[in-house]
Amino acid sequence: MNTHHQAAGRHEVRLATHADLPGARSVMLDTFYHEFGHGYRPQWHGDVIDLAATYLDTPRHALFVAVDGDEVVGTTAVRAQGPASPPHPAWLAERYSGDRTAQLFRVYVRPEHRRRGLARALVDAAVRFVAETPGYEQIYLHTDTRTPGAEAFWRSVAVEVCDARDGDPDRHQTVHFEIPLPVLAGSGDVTR
Repeated sequence: MNTHHQAAGRHEVRLATHADLPGARSVMLDTFYHEFGHGYRPQWHGDVIDLAATYLDTPRHALFVAVDGDEVVGTTAVRAQGPASPPHPAWLAERYSGDRTAQLFRVYVRPEHRRRGLARALVDAAVRFVAETPGYEQIYLHTDTRTPGAEAFWRSVAVEVCDARDGDPDRHQTVHFEIPLPVLAGSGDVTR
């Protein structure tokens, strides 16, 4: 079994294939509409329309899926991109600018498959991918703390960089995180 394919209970976590894209898109869109309550927004979710071009056909990008049999039940994506300013603080966008930053996106698991370690397995696979991919120096992500369980999950795997919450219940309550980039055995890279 390679580092981009692992068992997670009865589920399998692996790099997505073209055959997985409709199921991955369904997980993402269902999350936008049913959990986030705002639906698809082109300015935030453009990657979801063409997952193949964004993640499968672009070097250093990746899409991971958790599958239960033939059904995609979870996703996590990696893109060489830092946060944008606005809406995020300018100093944060500067800190994570350029293609040396791997940003995690689309870390979603269908509700009926949660609490089984899938999000952690998906993130672990993405972190391994980043560590094995030349040119990345850091892993960044942000989350809206209004999403149940999101803040506690990210605090269990990442380090807070900036708490940008303003307390307005009608706006995103964003916390920014960094995941330490692991040193892989045999990598010869002692800078990480």
